[in-house]
Amino acid sequence: MNDFDLPPERAAGIRRAETLARKINLLLDVIMSDSGKPFDYPTIRDAAQKAGYYLSRTRWSLLKSGKEQVVPEEALRAIAAVFDVDPDYLLQEDGNLPERVEAELELLRSLRRAEVRNFAARALGPVDPEALKAIAKILDEDH
Repeated sequence: MNDFDLPPERAAGIRRAETLARKINLLLDVIMSDSGKPFDYPTIRDAAQKAGYYLSRTRWSLLKSGKEQVVPEEALRAIAAVFDVDPDYLLQEDGNLPERVEAELELLRSLRRAEVRNFAARALGPVDPEALKAIAKILDEDH
């Protein structure tokens, strides 16, 4: 089945649920809770409740998996508050990443490049310093 087999409003609902799930899962992968650990359901539930919305485990599971459902505006605002992002970001299929997400992704990229540089240095053993600088330069280039 594809979008052409569905009524337009149903296809839009499915795309909206998939977009929301992608955004939620990106935020879960990138943003850490105040404790410095990845978000778990109780942390999400408690933070959403502070923002004025009770988020059940079932709804959270459906949101993360991209299951089509009616998502109350209050739920979107609460989830956005949990991750400190604009609620509109959660439903935009494209557009800019929130500044906080972009910063976290850049930090992850830097850490991964450093890991690769360290691995290369260990794997190659004694290497000419100029060659090591050339390898580091290649790894640091943005693609």
